[in-house]
Amino acid sequence: MKIFITGIGSGLGEALAKLYVEAGEEVYALSRFLPRSLQGYENLHFVQLNLHALEKIEGAVEELLAQTELDLAILNAGILGELKDMSDTSIHEIEEIMNLNVWANKVLLDSFKKRTVKQVVAISSGASVSGARGWNAYALSKAALNMLIRLYAAEMPNTHLTALAPGLIETPMMEHILQHADREKFPVVKRLAESQRLAPADAALLLSDSFGKLLEFPSGEFIDIRNL
Repeated sequence: MKIFITGIGSGLGEALAKLYVEAGEEVYALSRFLPRSLQGYENLHFVQLNLHALEKIEGAVEELLAQTELDLAILNAGILGELKDMSDTSIHEIEEIMNLNVWANKVLLDSFKKRTVKQVVAISSGASVSGARGWNAYALSKAALNMLIRLYAAEMPNTHLTALAPGLIETPMMEHILQHADREKFPVVKRLAESQRLAPADAALLLSDSFGKLLEFPSGEFIDIRNL
């Protein structure tokens, strides 16, 4: 298989890339950096890119993929931002999060329309539908990502697209929430702390097993892996 992944520097993206390269698959990755755990694999094709640089994405994809036909593209890269009330969140903060979580993926999807990509899975979040206090721009961005995937599904009939909430995972993002967010002000943080969370490697294995099941649903759907 030929698999494209964004955001392999840590957490779920790193674990997914590790899973696939060790299985002998050809992995193509865009990320801010290549972690030590993924260095030295001949079947990992990597271009360094900060996806906030929207104007550079198309060229980086062309450099990385050229005419490569993809079996699977995983749009994993994302940013959380600070947990706080929406009224305390500046337009600048919202713009930064939307650029990475939504608009970078739009540019990627536009590039996919020009080549063969059998399946696209965009990593979303339960925050996209929960509306829990504190998620502010992150929740907005993931809700917008869900709709972005639905809209592109109508334009890409030869590609199956899904926005997938991966469940609770022990990532740097989760660690930041649990260490720094106000648990009294934002009750969801207390619930997260008390919930069972998967290690990234276990989550990657669970997700990889689920990707085939996603094809049974209509293209463009938002799916929470915990409901599969």
